[in-house]
Order: sequence, then structure tokens, then C-alpha cells
Amino acid sequence: MEQPHGYYKELLNSLREGVYFVDRERRITYWNKAAELITGFNAADVVGCRCMDNILTHIDAEGISLCQSSCPLAGTILDGQPREADVFLHHKDGQRVPVSIRIVPILGGAGEISGAVELFSVNRPSAAILSRIEELEQLALLDPLTSLANRRYAVMNIETRLEDLSRYGRPFGVLFADIDHFKRINDSYGHQTGDQVLKFVANTFKSNSRDFDLFARWGGEEFVGIICNVDAQRLHRIGERLRMLIENSYTVSDQTRIQVTISLGATLARPGESSEQLLKRADAQLYKSKHAGRNRISMEP
Repeated sequence: MEQPHGYYKELLNSLREGVYFVDRERRITYWNKAAELITGFNAADVVGCRCMDNILTHIDAEGISLCQSSCPLAGTILDGQPREADVFLHHKDGQRVPVSIRIVPILGGAGEISGAVELFSVNRPSAAILSRIEELEQLALLDPLTSLANRRYAVMNIETRLEDLSRYGRPFGVLFADIDHFKRINDSYGHQTGDQVLKFVANTFKSNSRDFDLFARWGGEEFVGIICNVDAQRLHRIGERLRMLIENSYTVSDQTRIQVTISLGATLARPGESSEQLLKRADAQLYKSKHAGRNRISMEP
């Protein structure tokens, strides 16, 4: 199957949606400019490779790999039926990005299926996050490595949310997260790889959070999420989803695929308490997750 040429190639490169073509073996034959921007992979990185070869490696909302079991591309190539799905792709930097995909078959001259086209777009707005990053940069409240809010801003935000809770009854919760066995990563692969891991964990938080929630780097390999308008069940579900996404994320260093997990502690804020008291309770739940074997979320009953 050949690449598009001339006018059609220019048209595809003008789209805001990522577009790529695959042949019947699911080898990538074309990769447009938007696909480069959304995934971080240049066309030279991927053309000639299969999408499951440490490239997109889609997973679903349950963390199940679609490449080996129920790949929508494979299904369309097999039966010729268009498909749509919401999945999480693997970004070149390591994080999982939520995308909506559409797949249609490519037909040969005799009507046979010769491959498929996948179109994908990020399924959440990013303008608010970009605006927040710009604001934090101006106020020196940004962590320079991860581009998350820093510890100082996290405390300020929590105190504001506590005031809103006491005055207006607006609920919120805190997720305290820690990368499991992070020292082993630095010791085994070096601090540069450790920084890669910190970045993809942070980017997973950013890519999969609501615009009115906030994630901050607390220090070292610890992160805090301030999750608004939630009850206990919703807070736990958000934390579990992030845990699953990071477990199914990876970064590549010297051709070695490196995966990590996180442990989390979760708690809802209480009227009248201080930020120190709230964070202490969340940290206690994080300790429970660590003590119980890591790669899990613990929450106050």
C-alpha cells in the first residue's frame, strides 16, 4: 500500500487530527503532522514499523492492551467495518494520552482490503492547562522539571479549597502519590532516566485530569492531586484510574523499556481542618498502600 501523494498529502497534513495508514500487517505506511504533534513520534520514527512496536500500544479504560487482544485496526482489516473507540495511546515521552479514534478500511483496486486508516484526536481540551502553566511560570510556582505546580502552589491551592469548603460546602479531596521503588530506577539507569520517569508520570497526571483539578510535584518522586467536586467513591475512582494508566505507561532508555507503578493515599477534606492536617491524613493512607505491597490506592473509611 502506497503513501498518499501531492494534494492529498497536503490535505492530510493540514488536519488537526492525527492520521496514519497501515497495511494488512499493521505496518505504518503514512504518518501526518498532527500525529507527530499528538504522539511525539516523527514520521521517520514510525513508518515501516507496526503500531504495537513500542509506538502507540493502545490500552482501554481497564488497562487492557488492545494490540494483542482486540485491536480495532485488526478488526477493521479483517471484516472491513469502520470502528470508533476511546483509548489511551503511548506518547513518545512515556505518558498515556486519552484519545478518540476512528478507523476505516482501505480498499484496493479489486475491492479487497489492503489496510486501514486511523484518525485520532485528544479527547479533552488543553487550553486551560496551558494557561495555568503560563500563569505559574510568571509567578515562579512551577516545578521546572515536570511543569507541574510546585509544593508552594499546592499548599496555597489547598488552603483556598478549604476556605471554599467551610464557607460554601464545596467538597474536594487529596491524592498523595509516590513512585514505587524510584531509587532503583536512579541506581540502575541513572538520574537522566529517573528524570524521564518523573516527566512521564507528571504528564500522565496532566493529560488525564480535569481542567479544574490540580496536580503538583510535592518533592522528589512524590505528587499531590487536588480533586474538586468529588465524593469518596469518585475520588477513589479517579485515583485508581491514574494508578492503572501509569502502570501501563513506559519510557524507553537505551532501547530498554522502563515501567513504574505508583502508590496512592486518598482522603476527603474536612471543614475546619488545616492543610497540614489534611495532607497528614492523605500521607497516612499512602503509607498504608506502601505497607500493603505498593501499586495500589488506600482511602480513609
